[in-house]
Amino acid sequence: MSHFSLFHIFLIVTSPLYYLPSSRAQNNETDLTSLLKIKAQITHDPLNVLTSWNQTIHHCKWYGVTCSPPNQRVTILDLSSSELSGNISPYLGNLTFLRELYLQNNTFNGIIPLEISHLHRLEILHLFNNSIQGEIPLNISSCYSLINLHLSSNNLVGPIPPTIGFLSNLQSLSLAKLNLIGNIPSSFGNLSSLFKLTLAYNNLNGMIPKNLGNLNLTKLLLGANRLSGLVPRSIFNMSSLTLLALSQNDLEGTLPSDLGDTLPNLRMLYVSSNRFIGLIPLSISNSSNLEVLEMDENRFYGAIPSLHKLVNLTDLILYNNSLGYDHIDDLNFISSLGNATNLQSIQISRNNFHGVLPNSICNFSSLIMMYLGDNHLFGEIPKCIENLSNLQHFVAKNNEFSGVIPQGIGKLKNLYLLFLGSNKLSGFIPSTIGNLSMLSTLHLSNNNLEGNIVSTIGNCKSLVEVYLAYNNLSGRIPSQLFSLPSLSIGLNLTGNRLSGTLPEEIGQMRNLNGLDLSNNMLSGEIPSTFGSCVSLVFVYMGNNNFEGNIPNSLQALKGLAELNLSFNKFYGEIPKFLASFKLQILDLSHNNLVGEVPIGGVFNNGSGLSIIGNNKICGGSSMLKLPNCDVENMNKRKRSIILVVCGFLGLVLLVILLMLLYLFNQKRKAKQPIVPILSKKFPNLSYKTLLEATNGFSSMNLIGYGAFGTVYNGVLKQEGDRDSKLIVAIKIFDLEHCGALKSFMAECEVLRSIKHRNIVKIITVCSSIDYQGNDFKALVYEYMVNGSLDDWLHPIDLMDKVEGMNGMSRSLNLCKRVDIAVDVAFALDYLHHHCYGPIVHGDLKPSNVLLDDQMVAHVSDFGMAKFLSEACTNSCTIGVKGTIGYVPPEYGLGNEVSTSGDVYSYGIFLLEMFTGKRPTHQMFEGNLTLHDFVEQSFPNQVTNVIDHVLLEDIYSVDNDSVLLNVPISILKIALSCSIENPKQRLDMGYVARKLSSIKMIFRTRLKQLRTPSNDTSLLFSSQR
Repeated sequence: MSHFSLFHIFLIVTSPLYYLPSSRAQNNETDLTSLLKIKAQITHDPLNVLTSWNQTIHHCKWYGVTCSPPNQRVTILDLSSSELSGNISPYLGNLTFLRELYLQNNTFNGIIPLEISHLHRLEILHLFNNSIQGEIPLNISSCYSLINLHLSSNNLVGPIPPTIGFLSNLQSLSLAKLNLIGNIPSSFGNLSSLFKLTLAYNNLNGMIPKNLGNLNLTKLLLGANRLSGLVPRSIFNMSSLTLLALSQNDLEGTLPSDLGDTLPNLRMLYVSSNRFIGLIPLSISNSSNLEVLEMDENRFYGAIPSLHKLVNLTDLILYNNSLGYDHIDDLNFISSLGNATNLQSIQISRNNFHGVLPNSICNFSSLIMMYLGDNHLFGEIPKCIENLSNLQHFVAKNNEFSGVIPQGIGKLKNLYLLFLGSNKLSGFIPSTIGNLSMLSTLHLSNNNLEGNIVSTIGNCKSLVEVYLAYNNLSGRIPSQLFSLPSLSIGLNLTGNRLSGTLPEEIGQMRNLNGLDLSNNMLSGEIPSTFGSCVSLVFVYMGNNNFEGNIPNSLQALKGLAELNLSFNKFYGEIPKFLASFKLQILDLSHNNLVGEVPIGGVFNNGSGLSIIGNNKICGGSSMLKLPNCDVENMNKRKRSIILVVCGFLGLVLLVILLMLLYLFNQKRKAKQPIVPILSKKFPNLSYKTLLEATNGFSSMNLIGYGAFGTVYNGVLKQEGDRDSKLIVAIKIFDLEHCGALKSFMAECEVLRSIKHRNIVKIITVCSSIDYQGNDFKALVYEYMVNGSLDDWLHPIDLMDKVEGMNGMSRSLNLCKRVDIAVDVAFALDYLHHHCYGPIVHGDLKPSNVLLDDQMVAHVSDFGMAKFLSEACTNSCTIGVKGTIGYVPPEYGLGNEVSTSGDVYSYGIFLLEMFTGKRPTHQMFEGNLTLHDFVEQSFPNQVTNVIDHVLLEDIYSVDNDSVLLNVPISILKIALSCSIENPKQRLDMGYVARKLSSIKMIFRTRLKQLRTPSNDTSLLFSSQR
C-alpha cells in the first residue's frame, strides 16, 4: 500500500461521522434526506429555484440535481448563480456519489463543513464568489478524486493546507482573492497533473518554492501578495507557460536574458509593481505569442529592445521605470512594432525617454490607450494622430512638446481623456475639440496657449473636468462652457488673462465640485444664479476685478469648504450666513468690505480666516482685534473725527518724518558690520575663552560639521562665579570658505530678530582674532543634548549608544515623530508669518533640527536664511544654495527664494521622517524621487513605504490599525507640500494647524488605548 493511500485512510477514519448514513446507506433515501437538510440551511431564495425541492416529485428531478441512471444517486448538484443565502449544510457529506458541486456566485456564508471530506468521488468543487468564512479544511485532501478546486473570492482565512499537495489528480487550483497568509506550501510541487495555479490577491509571504518549476503549468498567477526574494530560475524554464502573473509583490532581481527562448509559448507576462532591475531581455521578442507585456513600476533601465516578432501584442505597459537613455533614438522600439496591428495600449509614462514621437505611432489603428507622460519628449504632436480613430486615452503631460495642437484631434470621436498639460504647446485651442462628444477630461494647463476659449467646447457634453490654467488665454469665458451640466470634478482657468463678466449660465453647473477663476481680469458682479451651483466645495475667485456685494444667493452653497474672494473690489457688509457654513478657509482680504464681522463658524477660527485689507470692518470675535461697532455713537464720532483729524494730521506728518529718519539710520546700520549679540552673563567672549571652553577645540568636543565650519560642545564659566557653568554648542566659521562670512552675518541678523520655542536660541557671538592674527567668528548656542534629528532617523549603528539616552538605542516612535513634525511646522509658520517680515530658512533638513533633553525640536543653522522685503513678500530673486534632495526644483531654474521653497523642503523633511529614507538614497535614481516613491504607493499600498519601526509600534498596540491613519494623513500633507509646482503647495500656517489637529486626534486615540490590556508605552515614550 502506497504512502498516499495510507494517509487518505487515516483522514477517512478520523473524519466526523455524525452525518454518515447508517442502516439506509445504500439507498437513495439518504440523498433525499440530505437534500432536504441542505435546503433547510438556505435562508434566502429570491429566485425560488428550490420550489421544486419537495416530495411531490422525485428528488432526481429537482432543480439543479442530476442522478446517475443505475442507482438514482445524486452525482451533480448545481445551484450556481441563484442568489442563494445561508450556510452550507454538513449533510452535504452524505451525498457520497457526488462528482460535481457548483455553488458559486451566491452569498453563502458560514464555513466549509468538515464533512465534505466524505465526498471521495468528488471531481469538481466550485464555491467561488460567496461569503464563506473560516479556514480551508485540512481534511479536504480526502476528496482525493478532485480535478478542479475553485474557492476564490470568499472570506477564507489562515494558511493554505499543505495537504492539498496530496491531491494527485488536481488539474486546476484557484484560491485567489481570499485572506490567506503564510507561505506557498512546497508540497504543491507534487501536483504533477496541475496545469493552472491561481493564488493571487492574498497575503502570502516568503519565497516562491523552487519545485513549482517542476510542474507543467500553463497558467501561474501569484500576483498581489507579499512574496519576496528572487524568482526561482525553474519558473522561467516552464516552457508550457502561457500566462505568468507575478505583479504587486516584493520580488527582486533581474529577468533571465534568455527569457524569450525558455518561454516560447508565453502569451501574457505580468511582473509590475515589484523591485525587478536591469535591462529588458533582448530575447523577449522570441516569445512571439506575447499579447500582454506588463512590466510597470519596477527599476528596469536602458533601451527597450526590438519587439519586431511580437505581432500579436495588444498591451505594452512599461510606465514608472528608468527606461531610455535620454537619447534621441529612445523611441525606436515603436517602429519595430509595425506588424503588431492589434496593439491597443502603449503606456511608457514616467521614464527617461527622449526624442520625437515618430509618425509610425499613427499606424496602430487599434490603439485605445497611449500614455507618454513624464518623459523628455519634444517636437510636435504628429498631425497623423487623427488616424487613431479608436483612441480613448491620450496622456502626454509633463514633456516638452511644442507647436500647436493638431486640428485633426477632433477626428478622435472616441477620445475620453486628453492630458497635454505642462508642455510648451502654443497657438489656439482647436475649435474641432467640440467634436469630441465622448471627452470626459481635458487637461491643457501650463502651456503657452493663447486666444479665446473656443465656444465649441460646449458640444463636449460628457466633460466632467476642464483644466486650462496657466496659459495666455484671453477674452471672455464662453457661456457654452458654463452650460455643461456634466462638469462635476473641477473647472480650473486660473493664471490666464480672461476678462469680462461671468455669464448667467454659470448657474447650470449644479454638479460642479471645484471652481478656480483666480488670477485673471474678470469683472462685474457675481450673478445671482451662482447660488444654483449647490455642489460647490472649493471656490477660488481671487485676484480679479469683481465688484458689488457678495450676493445672498451664495447662502445656498452650504457645502462650501474653501472660499477665496480676495483682491477684488467687493463692497458692502460680510454676509452673516457665511458664519453658518462649515468653511475651513475663507479669504475676503483686500476688498472694500464694511460693517460688522459676523461671529461663529470660520469667523471664530483665526487660522482659516483672512479679512485684512478691509479698513472699514469692525466687531467680530475678540481674537480678530478689530474696533468695536458702536452704531448709536457713529454720527457723533464722525463729527469728532473731523475735528480730531485736522489736529492729528500735523502729528502724523511729524511721526512720518521721524520714521523716515529711523529707516534711514537702519539702512545705514545695515551696511555696517553687525554688532555682536552679547549675553549679559557672558559679555566680550574672546578667542581664548572659546579655546579653553572646548579644550583647545579638541576632537573629543567635536559634535558636527556645517557647510561653513565645525561645531563643538564646550563649557562656559560665568565671570565672578566660578561655580556657574553652562554647556553650550559653539559654531566656528571657516572664513577661508567662500560664503562663510556671509553665512555668519545672515545668522546673526536673523537670530537677533526672532525668538520662538522651536528655534535654537543664540547665547552670544564671538568676533575676535586668533593667535595667528586671523579673523575669528563664532556663534554660541544652547546645547541640545539629544543631537540632531538626522542622528535619530539614520543611526550609524542600530546598537549605537548615546549619552543622555539612558543606555537605550536610538529610535524614534510615532508619538515623537508627530511632535517633532508639529514643532518644526510651527517654527516655519513663525518665520513666514509672524516676524517683522517673512523669513526664508533656505536649508531645512533633519541635520538642521536639534533636539533638547525633552526631545523638543529646535530649527537651527540660519546661514542661508533670507529676509523677504515688502517688494518681494512671497519670493525674491537672490542667489541661493541648498542641500541636494531638499532644495526645491525652482531654485535650480531661476534662483527664486520663497516661503514656498521652505514648504517644499519641509515636505521632503516629513517624507524622510515617516519613511526613514533620505531623498538622496541610492534607490532614487533617474526620475524616481522620494516624493514619487511615496506617491506611487499612496494611499492603498502606503504600508510599503512607511518606516517599519513605526509599523511595529502601531501594530503592537492597535490591532485595528486605526493609528495607521496618522502617518497616512501626515504623508498626504507631505506630498502636498513637496509638489513640483510652487503655486500648488500648501501654506505653512495651514500645515501647522492641520498637523496640530492630527496630533490632537492621535493623542485622543492613544488615551482610548491606554487600558490594562493595551500597552502603549512604545508610542508614548520618547526613547525605546
